[in-house]
Amino acid sequence: MAIISGIKDTLDAEVAKFDQTPLRQPVLLNSVPKGGTHLLRNIVRMFVPVDQHHDRDFVQAPNMHLHLDAFNPHEPKLAAAHLLFDDQAAANVRLTRHLILVRDPYDWVLARARFMVSDAFHQDNLEHLKSGLFSADVLINMMIFGIHAKSPSLLDIFTHNAAAWLGTGVHLVRYEDILKAIQTIDSVESEAYFGDLLAACGIDRPSNWKDRVLVGSDRKLSRTARENLQLPEGITLPAALSEQQRALVDFHAPGLRALLGYA
Repeated sequence: MAIISGIKDTLDAEVAKFDQTPLRQPVLLNSVPKGGTHLLRNIVRMFVPVDQHHDRDFVQAPNMHLHLDAFNPHEPKLAAAHLLFDDQAAANVRLTRHLILVRDPYDWVLARARFMVSDAFHQDNLEHLKSGLFSADVLINMMIFGIHAKSPSLLDIFTHNAAAWLGTGVHLVRYEDILKAIQTIDSVESEAYFGDLLAACGIDRPSNWKDRVLVGSDRKLSRTARENLQLPEGITLPAALSEQQRALVDFHAPGLRALLGYA
């Protein structure tokens, strides 16, 4: 099982500086791993009282039975998850406000590669990826097609963590849309975007919403932001996929980018 490390989370102290209105319904921020989960969670938690943060762990299939309180409608919580679609998960989340976060598969491949070779990711049977034995191109192909019996493929992850949830009453969130709204935070479009995002969580947008978003989206406070990940010496990954690598993504998962609104 993977172990995730990183900088210490200090956002609760920032949350406490703002007046908070309690959640009226559980909120589940479900996502494709490496889809920008920390960014979305850190923004939304700025609008939720600290005592309603379900922060023991990310909810996932193996530990879901330990986190059933995250779905309790009588004691609403804000929880983050990488929850696969199946019968048990669908039953547990049925009374939550359920958001699904995705990322452009082209960019996701690189984000996943950076994370898996970084000092923040530890999994015994994958530590050799950090050895320098593999070229960037080989690592990228592993992120697309997976590693047999060790790590799932792009298609498997996006199928079970995102696509299978669509059409079930979820609110789809694209990582790139969040970034654009942050970068244009003084625009009417950004105001509308964050109004809709908070409404999907059952949260009324307060007058100081910009201040909260800017604190929550501060990359210095994100344990998995690119600049907070240290890669082994000698491993360098490109800023974007090559044309051939994009073609490989399209071959591997035809129609996926269009389904998610990227093509």
